[in-house]
Amino acid sequence: MNSTSLLLVEDDEHLGFVITDNLKQRDFDVLWVRDGAEGLKAFEVGGFDLCILDIMMPRMDGFSLAKAIREQDEFVPIIFLTAKSLEEDKLKGFEIGGDDYLTKPFSVKELEYRIRVFLRRNIASSEDVSEKRLNVGAFAYDKHNLLLKNGEACYTLTQMEGDLLQLLLSYRNTLVKREEILVKIWGENDYFKGRSLDVFISRLRKYLKADPTIEIRNHHGVGFTLIC
Repeated sequence: MNSTSLLLVEDDEHLGFVITDNLKQRDFDVLWVRDGAEGLKAFEVGGFDLCILDIMMPRMDGFSLAKAIREQDEFVPIIFLTAKSLEEDKLKGFEIGGDDYLTKPFSVKELEYRIRVFLRRNIASSEDVSEKRLNVGAFAYDKHNLLLKNGEACYTLTQMEGDLLQLLLSYRNTLVKREEILVKIWGENDYFKGRSLDVFISRLRKYLKADPTIEIRNHHGVGFTLIC
């Protein structure tokens, strides 16, 4: 069985060593680089299953690196490491295309848990070959390739966007509670993850607006219903 390949971009020597050493002991294959520019060079070589990016780094910060990664790969999961606790910084990370974040200080055990959440979801997605294409109003959703198509228009979703759309589709025309979405997609019911959920809902609405019969209805403070 091939080990999972992780790209760690962290300029703090002590933290980088601790993360790398502990994740290797947990059978992950970790490449650790010290700044964003080196991180981009490493990513361009390819072969990573997940990226762990510090935000405050020399030469290229984590947000800029994530943007560059997303231009090359829409699917690879990105986890931000940040010393910032400001809500706007966390939301900015999700808007750029990040999938999750950890605020320093954190335990390596928690980081491992977040990594495995993404790995389990990716494995389940790759093994589920039934109903490869799903109908969403006038759209067709290819969940294997994360492609949302409507005529000539085609959108490539991120893994998180695809997971969220598929979850809402599995409960189409039925209310799905916010806490259920957060636990199933992010693995926990967290306030900041709840704000990021709103960002992803807005993205899906933007993609789907070409079909006026589709609605993602917001039940304020309770959850969402995909009507199609």
